[in-house]
Amino acid sequence: MDIIYTSCAGIDIHQAMIAVCILHGSLTSTRPKREKARFDTTTEGLQQCHDFLTSFQGQAVGMESTGVYWKPVWHALCQDFELILANPAHMKAIPGQKTDKKDAFWIAKLTRIGLLPRSFVPDERIQELRELTRQRKHQVETRNRDVNRIHNILQSGGIKLTTYIEDIMGSSGHNLMTLLVNGETITPEVIRANVYTTLKQKIPQLEKALDGYFSTHQKVSLT
Repeated sequence: MDIIYTSCAGIDIHQAMIAVCILHGSLTSTRPKREKARFDTTTEGLQQCHDFLTSFQGQAVGMESTGVYWKPVWHALCQDFELILANPAHMKAIPGQKTDKKDAFWIAKLTRIGLLPRSFVPDERIQELRELTRQRKHQVETRNRDVNRIHNILQSGGIKLTTYIEDIMGSSGHNLMTLLVNGETITPEVIRANVYTTLKQKIPQLEKALDGYFSTHQKVSLT
């Protein structure tokens, strides 16, 4: 195998610490010198890792994409080193002996000869936009689950609000569900005081829709 880097490192990433192995030597050296160290994943610890890599004139750093733990490491090193992020599933397909104690060394060996499978990593601005998009998607999914859960609770108690209110999570729906949870006496006047816009034209229907057998456990489930 051709040697690509005279000095490179492999990083085994965990939640609280990272294990670093640096291999350095000439391009013709089949037995490079090996330097190992461990650092905390705090900002201070990652700065120490940066200084450690710099002291051996590290050219490239390989690491696995372990959950989200790799992101602070990437942020701390991306300005001064060529970073290679590998998918763990792709690494498992590479022949060779690898145990937990040899992870950093194994990654460094693959990096040195250019066999570490490189994943595409966009710049930090795109990463931030991706995180915001995923967060928005999760929020929408969570809200939809909550709406479905509330719909099922109301239906199981004979409450037919969703027949007449399109958005049960809106102000009118929230007010009427609060009346149910608080055990208020439902009258047309009370309904009129708690609904808005065109729903004021549906007060007779809403009064019938609120006439169910809403039990204590259903009230608790709705809160």
